[in-house]
Amino acid sequence: MVNIFMDELIQKKLRQIFNDETIIFDKSRFAGGLTNYNYIMEINGVEYVIRQPGGMTNQMIDREIEKVNNAIACELGLNSRCFYFDEISGIKISYYIKNSRNIAQADPCDPNSIKAVSRLMKKTHASPKVFPNTFDWKAELEKYEEIVKGLKGDFFFDYSTLKKKLIDFMDQSIGTTVFVPCHNDTVPENFVLDDQGNAYLIDWEYSGMNDPSWDVAAYILESKLTEDAIEALMMDYYGQMPSKDQELKIKCYMVAQDLLWTVWALIRHYNGEDFLDYCNIRYERFRKNVREITRATGSSIAELVAN
Repeated sequence: MVNIFMDELIQKKLRQIFNDETIIFDKSRFAGGLTNYNYIMEINGVEYVIRQPGGMTNQMIDREIEKVNNAIACELGLNSRCFYFDEISGIKISYYIKNSRNIAQADPCDPNSIKAVSRLMKKTHASPKVFPNTFDWKAELEKYEEIVKGLKGDFFFDYSTLKKKLIDFMDQSIGTTVFVPCHNDTVPENFVLDDQGNAYLIDWEYSGMNDPSWDVAAYILESKLTEDAIEALMMDYYGQMPSKDQELKIKCYMVAQDLLWTVWALIRHYNGEDFLDYCNIRYERFRKNVREITRATGSSIAELVAN
């Protein structure tokens, strides 16, 4: 769905910020995005990434919190440099990282990609500066469910049953959790490499204090890592293969993420955007994997990814 109002608002902001009434919001260089849409523009000889907030994100994301966390990530040298952030509209302008590509383009399973991702996650999780908010996936899920209901949307016929099955299993199976600064959306597209060997972790809108296993689980799931790549990530991040309890926590978070982002996609679908296929794919994997992890034998992390 094209948001004409947002296009006009971004153009107005650009003219105000750069004090130039001739600037046109140019969307010809699309830089990707799922929650939002990003475009590269050259203004006064400098290349910027202009973020156009996606549909319904004003209800899903606390932009004031994101602004704080985004600044912390920049301070720590994790994030790309931010030029402008409007917490009211969600419009953000960042400096474009020249000659860069994201890890989805570079190959998420490549050993160099694994090392870069592990290094950035460890630096995030060890940050001396904490985020002011907590990312609680169950609270986020409830918020998303209410938005879907407000849009008069429907859920899958077995949604309530399988959601309860997962939450009950996690309550019984996950012992301790720790809370450290987390990105919470560690898809390979959010890891960016430049031609100087520098790596960045961008897009901090879901960031908050959480268990670091959530970030590990998300990278594995979203990157569709192979068994060898999963082992390499575990060894680089943990320094050893995780314990049975740690492995189970990662698997639970993988399944929880499919549930959470399914409902996120339902919001976008009922808002008139083309997210139905994405929604169906995630829910079908959730449906399979919630049954897998609750079986006595269970499946390996790699098997959950393959489903």
